[in-house]
Amino acid sequence: MNNMQTKKVLIVVTSFDEIPVTHTKTGIWIEEFAAPYFLFTDQGVALTIASPKGGKAPIDPKSTRPDFSTASVKRFFADPVAQERLNHTVPLTDVNPKEFDAVYYPGGHGPMWDLPQNAKSIEIIEYFYNANKPVALVCHAPAALKNVKAKNGELLVKGKKVAGFTNSEEIAGQSTKEVPFLLEDMLKENGADYQKGADWQPFAVSDGVLITGQNPASSELVAEKIIGALKSAE
Repeated sequence: MNNMQTKKVLIVVTSFDEIPVTHTKTGIWIEEFAAPYFLFTDQGVALTIASPKGGKAPIDPKSTRPDFSTASVKRFFADPVAQERLNHTVPLTDVNPKEFDAVYYPGGHGPMWDLPQNAKSIEIIEYFYNANKPVALVCHAPAALKNVKAKNGELLVKGKKVAGFTNSEEIAGQSTKEVPFLLEDMLKENGADYQKGADWQPFAVSDGVLITGQNPASSELVAEKIIGALKSAE
């Protein structure tokens, strides 16, 4: 039997759907949900999808454009079950992190707005990290690490290798007005050993159980690292 079938992964997505300043629609960058979703489900991993508000999680409309439609995005929009899961997320407050083997946060601009200060999200990340279970975040989702503390009371990212969407990618995407802060700047200010690869290319880094990826192209790499960590934890 595939031992991945006994594993449970929590996916935490944003509930935030509109940038206050520009009134641009936002949400999850769908590739960053879809690629890992199928990698996990194809391996038989049981998934629970949660968001701050529960219910229907917003998808960034820009991420559904043809030029961003990867194979996994096309598969998502052809898969009613996957769409249904994203339309009926569990409220974060109902989540018991002890029931899961790992947690994964996909990005998009949405998570930058509603996750950094979300007390339950902070509690979930701290629980997984302290329990030595994989905590993985990709692209803009490492914003959720902003106020997370280590056991010693210092910021969790301090001194740790962390990747995340680069300033140069944000500028190239002409989206600096759509974020409450620049992710690269925040991670550096919080003392992270910020790591990056080439813009728009797959890049992910692990520091113990903390796994982070740089951009949408890195989401599959991050999911593979989670699966690798779950396999080696046995």
